[in-house]
This record gives sequence, structure tokens and C-alpha cells, in this order.
Amino acid sequence: MPSIDHLALSSHNLSEGVLLACQALGTQFAGGGKHDLMGTHNQLLGLGDLYLEVIAVDPQAQAVARPRWFDLDNFSGAPRLTNWVVRCDNLEVALAVCPQGMGVPVQLERGAYRWRMAVPQDGRLPFDGCFPALIEWQGSAHPAQALPDSGLRLRRLVIAHPEAARLSAALSPLLQDDRLLITHGDQKQMKALFEGPDGEIWLS
Repeated sequence: MPSIDHLALSSHNLSEGVLLACQALGTQFAGGGKHDLMGTHNQLLGLGDLYLEVIAVDPQAQAVARPRWFDLDNFSGAPRLTNWVVRCDNLEVALAVCPQGMGVPVQLERGAYRWRMAVPQDGRLPFDGCFPALIEWQGSAHPAQALPDSGLRLRRLVIAHPEAARLSAALSPLLQDDRLLITHGDQKQMKALFEGPDGEIWLS
């Protein structure tokens, strides 16, 4: 059964994005590394059954031969939530019920982790990135299991989009999660509500 795997907060500079998230959530990140194929790097925060990823273009990476995932080549502005990722057991089966433009499966690895991920040819996911990327983890290793538990839990992921009805319809055969709320908005916006020892915290 597909489920939310992680949320992605994009940043022009990794340390800037991590600082913003740490200040907002009152916790520290642990883990992460580099994605050589995509020329990006990240840091991670454990959220129990999933995790938060701050991701940015790695300034020390060699030039890459393809557009980077999450449309990071065109990212600008302040660090913010831009994408989310759904975990599935069979990538091809999940892709069959998704809109066009999801891309083709790419094999990736880092340390003990092995995974396949659908990456669009132009780096841009459907519905301006509001439709989730798909990931299929291979083996038992998963970042959420290895990260220190921040004590925070995702209670709501709110996604606003001008075509909210079409987005909801496209998501329906893929994922059912009471934490997900699709609303109409004049432009794309994502925000997440977390609950922790100190109460509820919003991150956008």
C-alpha cells in the first residue's frame, strides 16, 4: 500500500534551509549526504514513520547530464516545502495509475540505501510539483529507521493548487491518507503541521 515516505524542503543553499527548518521546528537534523547522479545534497530529520529532507544543489558536485529532480535547477527564493514523496512496493504498478510526466525509474544508491525513483525528464513533476514523486526502497534499510527520533509527527500536509479538484482526482487511485488535504489556491503552496512535545508547529 503506497504511503507518504518523506517531505522535501528545497533551498538554494543547504545550510540556509537546515537553519530555517531547525528554527521553525526547534530540533536538529541528522544524517544525509550527496546524490552524485543528481548533483544534490541533503540533510534529514526523523519523523517516526517518515522523514523531512532539506535538499539543495551541491555547489561542489560535477556537472550533471540531466535536469535535477524536484526542479532544483529552477529553484529561487527562500527555503520552503516544494515536494513530497510516496513510497510504493512496485514502482511500475504505481506509475500506471499516475498522470503523464512522472518520468522513468532511476536506480540510485548511497551507503546502505538502495532505491528506485521515478524522475521526470525535465525534473518537473505534474501539477507544478504538487503531485508526489514515487520511490521504491530496495531491501530493509530506510532512513526513517536509522535517524534519531525528533519526537515530531506529521499531522497534516496541506497542498494548495489552482487545479485542486484535478489534483485530488489524480491522487485518488494512488494514495489514501487522512493527513493529506488538497485545497484550492491561486498558486502552489505546501505547508505541514507537526505535533511534538511542545505542541503543534507549522512549516511551509
